Amino acid sequence: MDVMGRSKKSPSQGSKPADASAADGAVGGAVGSDFLQLDIGQAPPGGRIAWLADRLRSAVADGRLPVGTRLPASRVLAEELHVTRGVVTEAYRRLAESGQIAGRGRLGTVVVAAPAAPRSPVRDRPVSGPAPGSPTAGSPAPSVPGSPPPGPAVFRSADREGVVDALRATPCRIDLSPGVPDLAAFPRTAWLRAERAVLAGVGPADFGYGDPRGAPSLRRAVVGWLARNRGIRADPDEVVVVAGVAQALGLLGRLLREEGIHRIAVEDPGSLGARQQLEYGGHALVPVPVDAGGLDVGALRAGGARAVLLTPAHQFPTGVVLDGERRRELLDWAADGKVVIEDDYDAEHRYDRPPVPALRSLMPEGVCYAGSVSKLLAPALRVGWLLVPPDRLDAVVTAKRYADLGNGILTQLVLARLMDSGDLERHLRHVRRRHRRRRDVMLRAVEEYLPGARVHGAAAGLHLMVTFDDDGLRDVDLAAAALERGVKAHPLSWHRIAPGPPGLVLGYAAGPAHEIEEGVAVLGAALRSLPRAR
Repeated sequence: MDVMGRSKKSPSQGSKPADASAADGAVGGAVGSDFLQLDIGQAPPGGRIAWLADRLRSAVADGRLPVGTRLPASRVLAEELHVTRGVVTEAYRRLAESGQIAGRGRLGTVVVAAPAAPRSPVRDRPVSGPAPGSPTAGSPAPSVPGSPPPGPAVFRSADREGVVDALRATPCRIDLSPGVPDLAAFPRTAWLRAERAVLAGVGPADFGYGDPRGAPSLRRAVVGWLARNRGIRADPDEVVVVAGVAQALGLLGRLLREEGIHRIAVEDPGSLGARQQLEYGGHALVPVPVDAGGLDVGALRAGGARAVLLTPAHQFPTGVVLDGERRRELLDWAADGKVVIEDDYDAEHRYDRPPVPALRSLMPEGVCYAGSVSKLLAPALRVGWLLVPPDRLDAVVTAKRYADLGNGILTQLVLARLMDSGDLERHLRHVRRRHRRRRDVMLRAVEEYLPGARVHGAAAGLHLMVTFDDDGLRDVDLAAAALERGVKAHPLSWHRIAPGPPGLVLGYAAGPAHEIEEGVAVLGAALRSLPRAR
């Protein structure tokens, strides 16, 4: 295979770079590519090759594709952009002729030259804190009030403290809870291969106390991942490795309290778990409504909060995307010292819409950005990352040191290797296809067994939100009736602060297609059994 990713032609393949509108053999799939947030809809008619080559040159020039970065295979990028493979190979050829990329055999096509671009990296900062291993080097685990009893009674508890954990602990036949990826698809072979390579290469010193920000190799890999997939430019010294977005919210909450910020605006509806994380940290919450354009920034201004937590790429649970006008309004709101906390929820999992750039890529000095591999690999890994503006970095690193001295090293090193090798992106493409098929099954099942239900957020994510035009329906009663029949689902009211239409939040990623269809059929039967249902 040469630098453009061409192989021997079959009779079905064209011989020239055709500027066509659909990739050879591509059927359905997401519109656009996560790689550099490329959206072929932005290319002028008849100019797709030049447009793609220009985007690649710009990414090499501004550092998003540093020397050594492996470009996607031409076949893969062509399928994601819905163009012929010739469009991609010709764009690659143009960059190869200018000396910016080159073929490296089995390593693929890599960036080999880039113009010098001076940066102002964040210097290593000595962080005060307890000595490793000292008695005060961690915080005692807080006492947690007792959770509601497991079973259908969990839905009838007025206190929502611990309800998600109680539901998770309840046995069932079919679990349609949101927020869980396809755990059966965990890349065990790639993980073991990477782990063996890591263990063969680490020395004794690597098993000691490390930088609380995280392993340097993972922080470098995260920077590359975010540049390629989320349009974010950062320096490895700006990345803090955390135990998932939950810990990121805990660290930021502590920081904001120290700054005198005790009220945080949240989306309504929005994640119950995220709200509880902030409330546990002592913050008062200011609900802000969400509509088809995302968070209502006018209502945010009126609420008077100095900080906001939101999920702009795929809002939980509605699935809407924060539109361009709202993004501009939000960044204007933040320009005078307000704090934006961006939870990049489900950003990788999209099927029928173009990629959406992260807010952090638009305003790095005003956005605290949190992401993780919980929905891409597995929540049990407890690995994520947090990027904050430079003036808050020292305080976050200090808080991380006092919290746990840093994440476990082996998981970090293995994840870094998966990111650098391209295995993580291959896994993403694999599970995206599986998730899409399961989403389609759920959509058909909802249409058949829940006629009249309104479906929201189907273009991306790992769940659907369905609502019902029945003011007499209590969604907690529907969820309880379904659980009595062996099916778990979240009532939408769990994720609301202000009242709203009843509904359910249904996850489709974790289970096989036949379970999804059966589970939705059970929901339909449960709905018909309720006295007030129509």
